[in-house]
Amino acid sequence: MQTASKKVINGWAMYDWANSVYNLVITSTIFPAYYEAITGDGNDATSADKIHFLGRDFVNTALYNYALAVAMLIVAAISPLLSSIADYRGNKKSFLNFFLTIGSISCACLFFFTSSSTLFIGIACMIIACVGYWGSVVYYNSYLPEIAAPQDRDRVSAKGFTYGYIGSVILQLICFVLVLKHDMFGFTEGKGSQYSFLLVGIWWWGFGQFALTRLPRSVPAGTGDLQHHILSKGYRELQKVWNQLKDLRLLKRFLIAFFFYNMGVQTVMLAATLYGKSELQIPTPKLIIAILIIQLIAIPGAYLISGLSKKIGNMKALMCCVAVWIIICIVGYLLPVKGEYEFFGLAILVGFVMGGVQSLSRSTYSKLMPETKDTASFFSFYDVTEKISIVIGMFSFGLINELTGSQRSSVLALMIYFFIGLLLLQYARAAERPPKSSAAAETLT
Repeated sequence: MQTASKKVINGWAMYDWANSVYNLVITSTIFPAYYEAITGDGNDATSADKIHFLGRDFVNTALYNYALAVAMLIVAAISPLLSSIADYRGNKKSFLNFFLTIGSISCACLFFFTSSSTLFIGIACMIIACVGYWGSVVYYNSYLPEIAAPQDRDRVSAKGFTYGYIGSVILQLICFVLVLKHDMFGFTEGKGSQYSFLLVGIWWWGFGQFALTRLPRSVPAGTGDLQHHILSKGYRELQKVWNQLKDLRLLKRFLIAFFFYNMGVQTVMLAATLYGKSELQIPTPKLIIAILIIQLIAIPGAYLISGLSKKIGNMKALMCCVAVWIIICIVGYLLPVKGEYEFFGLAILVGFVMGGVQSLSRSTYSKLMPETKDTASFFSFYDVTEKISIVIGMFSFGLINELTGSQRSSVLALMIYFFIGLLLLQYARAAERPPKSSAAAETLT
């Protein structure tokens, strides 16, 4: 196959530009800090702040982690059904539009989360926004093997992440001004954060609509009436992908390795801000600066790691990334309270491998996939693997936090996931190359 036109590739990458503001503003910087301020007791000496929710007292940071785990579980449950329907009917764009719409509206509705008395609104919108983001990513990712030839997928995947980092940083800087210079706009403290959530919703939806106009219509993978089988077909498709994995040894071993190291990667990314805010007591402005550093470093990091994969192969490059993540966990555990410069140094290291490991994981999977029209179903399987790993990672992070009263123990526990992932990547390299994709596989090991 040939890679699609520059217009299509740029349009596809623009969706990363659109939705990455959710990842940066809502999951990484302003919302976690805002949530901690709204649900905390304001006393740095308190080891764990408690919040009452649905009849039970939770450690506020643990509740945040549990809420994200619930959202990921919802996505893991529904994406096989919806993805197979999208493949069957060739309407991935409609599903992508649905999820980006509910996600962007939920981000905007976080504007109404103003105090602990509106905690239900905050948690509900947080969960729905997360479902919208990750639900849309299923369809966004599944376009990659349709628009890019195997030899171009590393480059195109990296381009998507790069667009995402640039777009999210631009809006983050605008939100940064709203939060820190709220007096200039006549806002009370906290109102700048609320307007930031509103801007995220507008940005995500607006640029998302632009990206949809550039994406091609998918070719339906099936014919006939799906109406009577709509509930069962999605999971049968997932079973079909599972059955195919039995004959694709390298792909199967890679997915198992991905399951474990992604558990660590995503949990670090989702929990980093609350860790810095509540455990290390890093001031919010400097915390946001550190996250911006991560985003900026991630841009060259994604391209450098993509270049490294061309020289030593995808698997070896991924192993290098995972080894660095193990070091990150150890350093994160040892960081001193209020160690701002040490935190900035760690942010640089995280940024360098963050984009690279995500981009390379996605492109490696797309290369190892067999030729098929059921791209959404295959990427749904990839996303289910990813989401279940995040559920386990976030739940274990929150549980260890509640049991020990410290997030440091949770960070150290993540190192185990990375170590297992590293061993499994080496195991994957030992697999025989799939006969039908030997040419692609040669560049992977």
